[in-house]
Amino acid sequence: MEQATESIGPRRGTDRDLRQRPWAAGFGRPLARHRRRAAAIAFLAVIGWAMLVQANGWLATRSIIATVPQGENILRLAVSGLRGELARHERLPDLMSRAPVLTAALRPDPGRADIAAANLYLRHVAQLMGLSDAYIMTPDGRTVAASNFDQSLSFVGEVFDYRPYFADALAGGQGRFFALGTTSGKRGYYFGAAVRDRGRVLGVLALKVDVDAIEDSWRAAEYEMIVTDSEGIVFLASRRDWQFRSLAPLTDAARARIAATRRYDDEPLDMLPLQPAGEVGGHRMLRLDRPGARREFVTVAEAMPEAGWTVQVLLDTAPARRQALMASVAGMLILWAGPAGLMAWAQRRARLRERLSIQAEAQAQLEGRVAARTAELAEVNARLGAEVEERRATEAELRRTQRHLVQSAKLAALGQMSAALSHELSQPLGAVRNFAANALTYLDRDRVPDARQNVTRILSLTDRMTEIGRTLRNFARKPNAALSDVDLHDVLRDALEVIAWRIGKRPVTLDVDLPPGPLLVRAGPVRFQQVIVNLLSNALDALEGQEDAVIRLRAEAGPGRVVLTVSDNGPGIPEGLDDRIFDPFFSTKGVGAGLGLGLSISFNIVKDFGGELRLLRQPGGAAFQIDLPRAEVSS
Repeated sequence: MEQATESIGPRRGTDRDLRQRPWAAGFGRPLARHRRRAAAIAFLAVIGWAMLVQANGWLATRSIIATVPQGENILRLAVSGLRGELARHERLPDLMSRAPVLTAALRPDPGRADIAAANLYLRHVAQLMGLSDAYIMTPDGRTVAASNFDQSLSFVGEVFDYRPYFADALAGGQGRFFALGTTSGKRGYYFGAAVRDRGRVLGVLALKVDVDAIEDSWRAAEYEMIVTDSEGIVFLASRRDWQFRSLAPLTDAARARIAATRRYDDEPLDMLPLQPAGEVGGHRMLRLDRPGARREFVTVAEAMPEAGWTVQVLLDTAPARRQALMASVAGMLILWAGPAGLMAWAQRRARLRERLSIQAEAQAQLEGRVAARTAELAEVNARLGAEVEERRATEAELRRTQRHLVQSAKLAALGQMSAALSHELSQPLGAVRNFAANALTYLDRDRVPDARQNVTRILSLTDRMTEIGRTLRNFARKPNAALSDVDLHDVLRDALEVIAWRIGKRPVTLDVDLPPGPLLVRAGPVRFQQVIVNLLSNALDALEGQEDAVIRLRAEAGPGRVVLTVSDNGPGIPEGLDDRIFDPFFSTKGVGAGLGLGLSISFNIVKDFGGELRLLRQPGGAAFQIDLPRAEVSS
């Protein structure tokens, strides 16, 4: 028994020693593993920081260069627009300089009638061609006739011999110059041409083209655009506070050249807060420093030597830098994911090695888990890469779709404006044809006064068509047109004169009931006539083929308002169309009988007057009511 006891005792002690041996033998292993792990983490941290700093800078440069083609496309469109606007008026001065009415006004001691005729001719051409101003000057630079002869800031009597376009045209060449008007204070591009009589130069004709419309189209965009002259002064800009400021300090010689031609009048010509910030891909970088805001741009430029301009597009680099930062962060995450997986795998392998002597079965399970986690991390890495590629493809597709939508919107606006112009000119053109036919009949019967009266009406209608064209153009731009006090009696009389050629062709009873005396409203006379003509034309179309056709016009004057009702006894407007009757291109007429623009244009015109055009429901026929602010009669 003693021997047995002795043999058992040592075995128990040996088992206890074996259980404690791994702790004693491996006491230094965890410390070594922690050191290796800390070193690996520090190494990965350094690599991640290098990626964020170095790779982010490289990716930002590549992203900024990738935006340059977009800026070049924008630049080509802008330069084409500027050249097209200048080319549209380039040959006009030579054609106008041959007009006898200008030659007569520039001869020595011209009569008052010659000057008046030249003034009217210049104003008519300026309105027709959309010019800012048109005027003629004697060889000493004094203006004798101008399109703004009847305005407070008239050019008549002013001397412009200091302008280069005057000297170039007087010398027999073509005068071209852009500057700030010293009288009007408005920017413009000037064309000059010599006015000759039998080879002798009598004076100079000058035309000023307004450039505000071109500049307005650049605003509210994701980029900035500027146009500079040969001295580096910003003449056109997408931001108003950048106008008439220089990109570099002006020398005394440059300021003297500018002052000699008074190109920018009394503008201080301070510098823009744009500082050079290096180059990327051969394109200059600029930095805009302002209190609380800092922006960086990459520039794309193109010269316009025919105008002496340089057009520049400034693309903001902030979106490109954000995209580069996102890519760098994604790359760092991918870099960390692999080592993290390896470290986890190594850690688990170490634990398995420690437990090999105890749990072989647990070792197999842990190895399976490590393999599954490694596969999952690889799948996550692949999915991240696929998401990055998909996002880039989606952004490219969005840019292409945006360009297509912009082009489609331009074509739709052009078609709508063409249709509106055709619709609004059809009524005056019909009246012109009627008056012209009657004038021929009067001439055949030697009734010259009556024929002269019809020709006068034709000229008046021609001016109206010009005004309608200008009104439609302004309507497309949504301008704040000036309103005046208009007598409803006069507007109704002129509108009936325009539509009379249609009323006379069919048996229609016209019932007009207006209060006596002046009935003044706040409106534009030509556009108000346009609204009444549209309503009368629609009523005549509705009464086509009806024997007892009647059109009624009733006016009522209330406190602060005047209400005009135009009604007929036709078939009326079908039920359920009240919300669509004023929509563009919506018509209840047959195919080919109308474009559906009359009521839409009339609705917007009356709304611009501060009034309302509404549809009234009545038992028989259609009725439209115009509600306008009333103007008090001055005592």
